[in-house]
Amino acid sequence: MASDDIRRLESRIDELISVVEKLRNENHQLHNQHSTLTDRHARLAEKTKLARERIETMIGRLKALERSEP
Repeated sequence: MASDDIRRLESRIDELISVVEKLRNENHQLHNQHSTLTDRHARLAEKTKLARERIETMIGRLKALERSEP
């Protein structure tokens, strides 16, 4: 191989290493975002469940009040 070919190959390998490092960092960030969003979703689902239960309880109390009125 000529020395120009070797330099081009080295340059291309350096570029590929940079791309791999960039993709690794991006992948790490995406995993962190996914974890954060999964946790947030779980908290919101729990809040929604609690709100639904409270509303159903209030509706039940209102219906009981309606039935008890003359």
